[in-house]
Amino acid sequence: MSFKNITFILNKPQLSENIGACARAMKNFNFNKLSVINPKPIYPNDKILATSVGAKDIIKKSKVFNSIDPSLKNVDYVIATSARFRNKNIKHIELVDLKKINFNKKIAFLFGSEASGLSNYEISYANYTLQIPTNPTFKSLNLSHSLIIIAQYVASILKIKTLPFKKSKKIKPASKNEIHSMIALCVKNLDQINFFKPIEKKPIMLENLRNIFYKMDLSDKETRILSSVFASLSKKR
Repeated sequence: MSFKNITFILNKPQLSENIGACARAMKNFNFNKLSVINPKPIYPNDKILATSVGAKDIIKKSKVFNSIDPSLKNVDYVIATSARFRNKNIKHIELVDLKKINFNKKIAFLFGSEASGLSNYEISYANYTLQIPTNPTFKSLNLSHSLIIIAQYVASILKIKTLPFKKSKKIKPASKNEIHSMIALCVKNLDQINFFKPIEKKPIMLENLRNIFYKMDLSDKETRILSSVFASLSKKR
């Protein structure tokens, strides 16, 4: 399955801001194929590029069409988004049903204009209609919001690879010996104030202490700071 198989099609978008935001939403989830049919504003324009933020490349590589037919030329399946139930002989699917779609095929998600959505004529090109679950008494979603919900869900199906957060190279993990020495100092101070009561529970209390400190994933600097704290507490007495 490939992210390159997915195209997002905006049919007759009305607002430059929404077009730019859609491109931004796509790039958030590693999609880059955008098609635009009969956009109302001049395409592209400065406002579209500005609201796309770091996704200007998607706008610049996007394809513009005068009608819906040529936009679907290289597509295997079309999934049309609609907040309204259509009394047509067409399969209606839920967001969770996207897991059943064969994303090895070329899939297009078709979005209608902000003002009126998709007409029955435009819906007739779709293999499925998709309704995003919302408050049943208020189904109005912004165009870019609809797109980002679907983009995120499809990306999770395609298992987008996210970069793990890495620690700074300047941070050195504490060695077992450093942590052991710190714990020994802590225990020594606790012994001096008769912390371990009753004495027969000392082994399990020490076990719990070790679990706490080892789970903290301390750096060598943090271990030195804690050792200094424990040593200072001893001097205060």
